[in-house]
Amino acid sequence: MSTATIEVQPRVDDVTFADAGMLSVRLVDGRIVLVPLEWYPRLAHATPAERQDWRVFEDSDERDIIFWEGLDELIPVIALLTGSPSRESKRSLDAWLAERQDS
Repeated sequence: MSTATIEVQPRVDDVTFADAGMLSVRLVDGRIVLVPLEWYPRLAHATPAERQDWRVFEDSDERDIIFWEGLDELIPVIALLTGSPSRESKRSLDAWLAERQDS
């Protein structure tokens, strides 16, 4: 017996931020993924203008990645769908926050 596998890459249509501290990603297929901003501390500490400065690119496997260049934040859509928060270390985040305060 064989199993049919359909490989459809989720594609980003829009990225917004809900008032309740949530990142909202609308996919082209109509799904909306909501995750808490606390999963992505750089986004949580970003200004509204910084949060709006995003773009999408594809990785080498043609999967969508949301990128905030000014924040140096990358979020693969597949991470959102699997419930995987940022893996950034506290040390790295603290250094980034200190650098922001110095600017």
